[in-house]
Parts: sequence; structure tokens; C-alpha cells
Amino acid sequence: MHEMGIALQIVDIATASIPPNLGDVRVAKVNLKVGKLAAVVPDSLRFCFSVATKDTPLDGAELVIEELPVLARCKECSTQWTITNPVFQCQTCNSGSLEILSGRELDIESIEIAEEDKNDSG
Repeated sequence: MHEMGIALQIVDIATASIPPNLGDVRVAKVNLKVGKLAAVVPDSLRFCFSVATKDTPLDGAELVIEELPVLARCKECSTQWTITNPVFQCQTCNSGSLEILSGRELDIESIEIAEEDKNDSG
């Protein structure tokens, strides 16, 4: 299951992106974009993420996954369409000469830091 490796990398990247001057902060949410061709099972990735974040600044953070469709363009007739079945063939001219425009992504879109609880009266 390569989802655990991906989850560990997300934790590493997110932890490294926290500015040192913020001190001891907690990450509330990680927003991820995953293409359909990235071979990632979202539920497995969420589970692995919950395991990988234990005892890190991401412990308890929500992993939000936006799945991106496979978008192709025919190199022969320039038709663009979303591929929804396993046939990678132009819907207009039946050419197999395609350019994949999206669907391979695996990107951290943003990382949200949890707000400090300001209800302490001192």
C-alpha cells in the first residue's frame, strides 16, 4: 500500500512548511488534489494519514482530498474531453494519439493552521 508512503511525505512536507517563528502550532487541515490516474485510494490515504500524524503537529488534522478527473486532448483534431472509461481514444476522430492534460496530480494545495484558543483569562 503506497498510500502510507504518501501520507508520510505529506506529514514531512506539512511539518517542514510551518514557519519556525510560529512556535508550537497545530495543523487543522491539509487540502490535497489527487488525479484519478495517481492510483491513490482516498479512503486508504485518509486512514494512513490518521496513523502517520500521531504525535506530530498534524495529529487530529483533517485531510481533504479533491479528486481531479482525467482530461485529455486529441493530438489529431484537438478535441478535449474528460475520460470516464478505460478507453483512451478520441471521441471525435477515434485517434489514439492523446495528450493527458490532467489526472496525474498529487499536490498539497494548502495547509491550514489551527487557531489558538484565546479563551484563557489570565
